[in-house]
Amino acid sequence: MKHGIYYAYWEKEWAADYRRYVEKVAGLGFDILEIGAAPLPKYSKENIRALKQCADDNGITITVGYGPTWNHNIGSADSAIRAEALEWYKRTFEAMAGLDAHLMGGALYSYWPVDFATADKADDWKYSVEGMQILAPMAKEYDIELGMEVLNRFENHILNTAEEGVAFVKEVGMDNVKVMLDTFHMNIEESSIGNAIRTAGKLLGHFHTGECNRMVPGKGRMPWREIGDALKDIGYDKAVVMEPFVRMGGQVGSDIKVWRDISRNASEEQLDADAKRAVEFQRYMLEWK
Repeated sequence: MKHGIYYAYWEKEWAADYRRYVEKVAGLGFDILEIGAAPLPKYSKENIRALKQCADDNGITITVGYGPTWNHNIGSADSAIRAEALEWYKRTFEAMAGLDAHLMGGALYSYWPVDFATADKADDWKYSVEGMQILAPMAKEYDIELGMEVLNRFENHILNTAEEGVAFVKEVGMDNVKVMLDTFHMNIEESSIGNAIRTAGKLLGHFHTGECNRMVPGKGRMPWREIGDALKDIGYDKAVVMEPFVRMGGQVGSDIKVWRDISRNASEEQLDADAKRAVEFQRYMLEWK
């Protein structure tokens, strides 16, 4: 099991100098830095090489997260939008290959945040399955797994529970398409977080952590021992990436709906200290024998 953190814990925008965060998380005791996909297709080859070298030098694995914009919706009924999405993903996969990054997770089957005024679960599910059956072989050419993130009802309508995630992945029927779970979303939707993890079982390909208010693990009331027991039961040994959002402001604060300073005006040094304690806590709670 490797432990990571999403760069946006420290940022207010959906792009950043990822090399800075590679060095930071290595010093805090993480194995993984999860970066945002949005800027990757615009990276030059020199930028890709520099980020890859920085990750190698610091012993950090890179994973990629993305909440697709509406024009990158692979599950759209509009063929023009699908075509634009496929072209964007192709460029992103090429950049990921240069970074030796082999996992992308998020609401890749849809877009985010969704417009519920136009949502139709049955039709959107069908188009999303079809879209993933096209996208997955493209990703496989680059040895990339795609994590279908199960989101709460306020952020998407297609996949809200682990059971739905499993059904969707089985219907897609591609071995590089996996279920992705997140403790924040499970806290809202699942009757039992442990049973949800067991439902995903061997199809669980990526796992996000955070407290019920999106603070770092260990600062809230999540049932971490229950979560650790369930991960042990299914033999999960892949990435566990915390995705805390604690700061107001910018596009991140707006999109995530952070309407109060959950960090209590923490300095960057305080955020670093919290992250360091959180990864130590997470290793202890999820890897206990």
